[in-house]
Amino acid sequence: MALRPVMVNIKALDHAAVGRFWAEALGWTATSAQTTYVGPPGEFVWPDPVFVGIDVVAVPEPRTPVKNRVHLDLATTSAAHQEDLVARLRALGATPADVGQGDVPWTVLADPEGNEFCVLEPRERYRDTGPIAAVVVDCVDPRAMARFWGAATDWTVQEVTDELAALRSAQGVGSYLEFLRVPGGRSVPDRVHLDLLPYPGDDQAAEVARLRALGAADLDLGQGDVPWTCLTDPDGHEFCVLAPH
Repeated sequence: MALRPVMVNIKALDHAAVGRFWAEALGWTATSAQTTYVGPPGEFVWPDPVFVGIDVVAVPEPRTPVKNRVHLDLATTSAAHQEDLVARLRALGATPADVGQGDVPWTVLADPEGNEFCVLEPRERYRDTGPIAAVVVDCVDPRAMARFWGAATDWTVQEVTDELAALRSAQGVGSYLEFLRVPGGRSVPDRVHLDLLPYPGDDQAAEVARLRALGAADLDLGQGDVPWTCLTDPDGHEFCVLAPH
């Protein structure tokens, strides 16, 4: 049994507008209904076999002005590409963000509702990831996160240090999932989280029980009777286990 990360879930006051921003930012397609799903262009396929999509979900509460613990890193192929992408994103409504990064070669921006993301300088590691280089998660202990998420999902641990843990799909395609050591823990509910999906034929309840045995805890967000299960990992990050597709 194993789970696969299929979506980054972003809460927004205006899910359609934030979804359009991310679709244009990534060169992907936005499909709106009760939520706005952003995935690769072409015929709609969910879950995408390669890429982690973005699902923007409407909520009534505005974002608390605290740095998100989960953000996206966008890949570039050259210094000119990085510069052009930053300019294009700002024209789409992104704004500069200061998260204490200081003088770094990447650019920190925020989407139209204030969710931070980074436009990276060219890095060989991300040359084949597609537009999203990595889903980055702040944490206290990257080694502990590598143990939990490596066991929770079918993704392979690529690197583990005291500062960073990196996972990628077993096929070696798509974005990385990275856990970056930062001081402090969760102080407000997560505005951005991961959604995981069982494989066809796997049992959702059995997967949830397995995650609890690995150290996940139940989470009540007032979600009521829904087909997904809300949990937190050992560092307190929210995530959901969706019903099998």
